[in-house]
Amino acid sequence: MNPAPPAATAESPYAWARLVVSLALMTLGGAGMYAVTVVLPRIQADFDVARGDASLPYTLTMVGFGLGGILMGRLSDRFGVMVPVLGGSVGLGLGFIAAGAAQSLWQFSLAQGLLIGLLGTSATFAPLVADTSRWFTRRRGIALAICMSGNYLAGAVWPPVIQHFIDHGGWRQAYTGIGVFCLLVMLPLALVLRRRPPAQPGPEPATKGGHHPADAQGERPLGLSPGTLQALLCVAGVSCCVAMSMPQVHIVAYCTDLGFGAARGAEMLSVMLGMGIASRLISGWISDHIGGLRTLLLGSVLQGVALLMFLPFDGLVPLYLISGMFGLFQGGIVPSYALIVREHFSPAQAGARVGTVLMATLLGMALGGWMSGAIFDLTGSYQAAFLNGIAFNLLNIGIVLFLLKRARGTGAGQARAGVVTA
Repeated sequence: MNPAPPAATAESPYAWARLVVSLALMTLGGAGMYAVTVVLPRIQADFDVARGDASLPYTLTMVGFGLGGILMGRLSDRFGVMVPVLGGSVGLGLGFIAAGAAQSLWQFSLAQGLLIGLLGTSATFAPLVADTSRWFTRRRGIALAICMSGNYLAGAVWPPVIQHFIDHGGWRQAYTGIGVFCLLVMLPLALVLRRRPPAQPGPEPATKGGHHPADAQGERPLGLSPGTLQALLCVAGVSCCVAMSMPQVHIVAYCTDLGFGAARGAEMLSVMLGMGIASRLISGWISDHIGGLRTLLLGSVLQGVALLMFLPFDGLVPLYLISGMFGLFQGGIVPSYALIVREHFSPAQAGARVGTVLMATLLGMALGGWMSGAIFDLTGSYQAAFLNGIAFNLLNIGIVLFLLKRARGTGAGQARAGVVTA
């Protein structure tokens, strides 16, 4: 890869401008994740299916989103980020138009899973995160947090907008309009990303949290094989996002069941993800000081606390407050995985490694979204689904504690060997 021109160096004004464009693209692409949660009650009624079956399109979307992240990450590593984003913009737009014209649940699910998930939204997530990580060094944590805030900004903006158009024109017209809008806006924005990131030869500087990525160039990050570390991060990602998906996917349906209406649920989802934006920015600043693993542990513990709060309270005002609390507590979790990968793996593998770990988090969202609906069908309430999320959250915390113990052991071993970090 040729070094970027002087105007396109890391931390430059161009890098920050590029970050703004990535934020906009991720916000627009995030429509693919959140539209299906808003229309879930309408899909269930239109196609006359059970709650678990109506949750299937979301599950397929997230599975496609996750698998597409690996594909798009590899394309980004090889051809630059502009190529997958251009293709994803087309896939997303056509996917919404096709889903809006679906005459059966399987047609709707296919459009969601293949066009919107696999080929569309996936291109505006992992590739943009990996690309951003290569344009920043000293401020990488906050830059990644800003970029990935687009995912939550989408959740804050899209649900009430989509609900408004559903109420006034129906979900099919809303889907078609989103598809046309994405095609018209995202394609020109993707062209801004045509420059390649600056070259990053050699080991990177240590973070303020004391985590030196020198072992990223070696063979045993945290004293583990690269495959073992990545596998543990993937299991942790699945676990934390099974827990995360319960409120995010089912809050609209939950409010409908409680008699508050879908509009109140869409507002709670907007509050939840709006607070998630603040959480991601705060967590990004924290991660620049304490590192990715400690930030992940903090977010996971707080997410568990918020999930517990859903169990005893089901009033309208408490649910608004707990939704905001949940968003504020868990918003920094997923960006932490991207930072951990960049702290312990080679930058040349950024697209594929980040894509794989983020795929695991998305598969966790997919599994949790379907699992919560299935548990509801079995039990007739969401209480058991919340308990299921809490159990998976505890598994995630256990893995993070194990990795932190390995990190301390590795650091002590380096100190005894006289290793000096920058």
